[in-house]
Amino acid sequence: MSSSMTHGVFRTPVPAQRLTIYIGEGDAWRGTPLYEAIVLKARALHMAGATVLRGPMGFGADSRIHTAKILRLSEDLPIVIEIVDSPAKIGELIPHLEQMVKGGLVTIDDVGVLIYSPSGKNLP
Repeated sequence: MSSSMTHGVFRTPVPAQRLTIYIGEGDAWRGTPLYEAIVLKARALHMAGATVLRGPMGFGADSRIHTAKILRLSEDLPIVIEIVDSPAKIGELIPHLEQMVKGGLVTIDDVGVLIYSPSGKNLP
């Protein structure tokens, strides 16, 4: 376990990385929605946390518009998964993503974690 984390919780402030994964809602991995498979893999790797966001509209490398407009309900809306953790923990997930994400975009940004604690409780 790295010195910047204790029990999966950041001691703040600490440098970290944000992994952002852009995929489609209809993307799957071994019969499971891809966003769900990625979050479950991140949890299995004991990462700090993951958030899945569903977008009302977007387009990707194929330039096809995905929208939630009433007249054109899409079954493949944009999905964004954000994971913030130490560079080492992000690095553990990357090989899995290389196998799982067949179409989409994956980015990494350096970020600074100011506050992170479970259930809104402050750490000692």
